[in-house]
Amino acid sequence: MEPERADVLIVGAGPAGLAAAIELKRLGVRDVILVDREPEAGGIPRLCHHAGFGLRDLRGMYSGPGYARRYVRQAEAAAIEMRTSTTIMGWQGPTRVNFTSPRGLGQIEARAILLATGCRERPRAARLVPGGRPQGVFTTGSLQRFVYQRHLPVGKRAVIVGAELVSLSALMTLLHARVSAAAMVTELPEHQIYFPYRPAKWYFADVLARTPVMTGARLSRILGRGRVEGVEITHLDSGQTELIACDTVVFTGDWIPEHELARLGGLAVDPGTRGPRVDSGFRTSAQGVFAAGNLLHGAETADVSALEGRHAARRIHEFLSHGLWPARILPIQVDKPLAWVFPNAVSAANSQPPVASFIFRVHEFCANARVLVCQGERTLHTQPFRRLQPNASMRLDSRWLGGVNVEGEALNLVLTR
Repeated sequence: MEPERADVLIVGAGPAGLAAAIELKRLGVRDVILVDREPEAGGIPRLCHHAGFGLRDLRGMYSGPGYARRYVRQAEAAAIEMRTSTTIMGWQGPTRVNFTSPRGLGQIEARAILLATGCRERPRAARLVPGGRPQGVFTTGSLQRFVYQRHLPVGKRAVIVGAELVSLSALMTLLHARVSAAAMVTELPEHQIYFPYRPAKWYFADVLARTPVMTGARLSRILGRGRVEGVEITHLDSGQTELIACDTVVFTGDWIPEHELARLGGLAVDPGTRGPRVDSGFRTSAQGVFAAGNLLHGAETADVSALEGRHAARRIHEFLSHGLWPARILPIQVDKPLAWVFPNAVSAANSQPPVASFIFRVHEFCANARVLVCQGERTLHTQPFRRLQPNASMRLDSRWLGGVNVEGEALNLVLTR
């Protein structure tokens, strides 16, 4: 089968993929193909009908669908070829893939490929929560599809598992569907909705929904047969349990990258993010293959993903112009309580990083901590932090990159208190 040819193939038409395609066109790249398995371009924001999108990238405030439409219209104006309902099935070469679409089977060979496939929440089965398999169990994504896309009823009284930013999005969706929320449940000692979103938490969770946050607690069982009838909550400090009557359970957060295509391509995967390992030029371990957006880390907001897409587009343009690729990429390893760092590799091409800082997350709340960047016995950088919290990204200065020996040992990120 003779493949189609393109300069760049972008897999995923969410914020990162759309922003990358638009930037590539602005830079003069002619043949850009953007594919997505969904029937519409725009990604997850299409399903989030609340406001709060676009502050960093579009310099305005949009609802999720309005934000998605803005990017899709820009892509259409740039004459980008967007193919929806198109699924990449596998790899036929370093930058050659096969696909299936309503038009049939085919292959695309590109000079460069950008993976921007995003991430998903782990469902109830993957979290090994005991109980029956009744109706009424959702993730945030499936809840939003039911409410906004399919306009189906989801229940009358819900329990939200999680107390982070996406949990707030789930609560706002429940409010829209006129479903009361009995509680938000988190195993951590406090909620993780960080500034500047705490006023929204106060307004929607405390004032409108009057939803308590149960901290230090775990959903230990789902009750019901045909339909959810309630949940069992275990308090971690005492081991005591209590029952909450509800007909709906929403699992939020606990992100998994949509990394199947990356794994099929044999790309090196970072054990912390579970997404492809990339340097600060968004280069993966395979020459000509880049990655950006929430495929690379726990879910950041849409505007952060879009900005990553723009940065990745500039690095792709450089690659198309010069064909240079680092011979060696050093991984950055993290020790607990650090969860992950992004970018999670360093190469000789990183002397001028596309962003001013790295980001990282932690598993637990930490006060008066220091994060060290080490290579062997050398400490390249030390940065103090007054407070770190789970499910919130923190920035790590990148000026230490100039001191890295790219022919030396792997780098380590260490937290001390």
